[in-house]
Amino acid sequence: MKVIVNGDARDVPDEATVASVVEDVTAASAGIAVALNGEVVRRSEWAATAVREADRLEVLTAVQGG
Repeated sequence: MKVIVNGDARDVPDEATVASVVEDVTAASAGIAVALNGEVVRRSEWAATAVREADRLEVLTAVQGG
C-alpha cells in the first residue's frame, strides 16, 4: 500500500506499523518523534499502531548543534 512519509510517497506492506515504517526510514534508535496524520504517536504505541493506505507520517530525528 502507499503512504506518505516526510512528504514522499512510499510503498509499505499491508501489515505495516508505525514502528516498521520508522525502522525503514532511519537507523537512529533515539531522538525520534513520529506524527501520524498530524497526531503525535507515543513511542510505546508504535508497534501497535497500524498504518493504513494514504496515511501521512512525519518522522523527525533530533540533531545536536548550536
